[in-house]
Amino acid sequence: MSEIFKNHLAKFIEINEEELSGILLFFQIKKVKKKENLLVEGQICKSHYFVLNGCLRKFFINGKGMEQTTEFAIENWWMTDNFAYERGLSTEFCIQAVENSEILSIDRDAQERLLIEFPKMERYFRFIYQRAYAATQMRIKYLYDFSKEEFYDHLCKGHPEFVQRIPQYLIASFLGFTPEYLSEIRNKKRS
Repeated sequence: MSEIFKNHLAKFIEINEEELSGILLFFQIKKVKKKENLLVEGQICKSHYFVLNGCLRKFFINGKGMEQTTEFAIENWWMTDNFAYERGLSTEFCIQAVENSEILSIDRDAQERLLIEFPKMERYFRFIYQRAYAATQMRIKYLYDFSKEEFYDHLCKGHPEFVQRIPQYLIASFLGFTPEYLSEIRNKKRS
């Protein structure tokens, strides 16, 4: 597990074994079962999660009482409610395991101590947040720019690992469709 995280860190910063050992002390390793919640609406968001293996999703319950998935995290991706995490507030989201997953978890206080003890981690998290922000910007553009069918096609071509791995009802939720509408799109593609 430490190799997975070390390899990820190495994409952004130089790190040696001694530093890695010290950095890992700030994290907890957690195993979560499929459909297990790490965070539920109304809880104070205390943790930031790094996926070692498995898949997480972030969602909220919309005004119609339906789950609306806003984000997925697979291996080497981070997930939290950034707004609530940074401010120590209660969240409006839920974070749930889509598959049995193994994650690293760090709380806000530990992350602050980590950044003081290992300043190069500040650079690492800056890159992580920049990439997450860029992905959010592109998703918003796609919501406005693409038809629903084009959005699905883009997801299939750009992220085939999601389409093959994630249940169709969750893909529909992420795209803002009903599962029935997604089935119609998929059936059109086959014929």
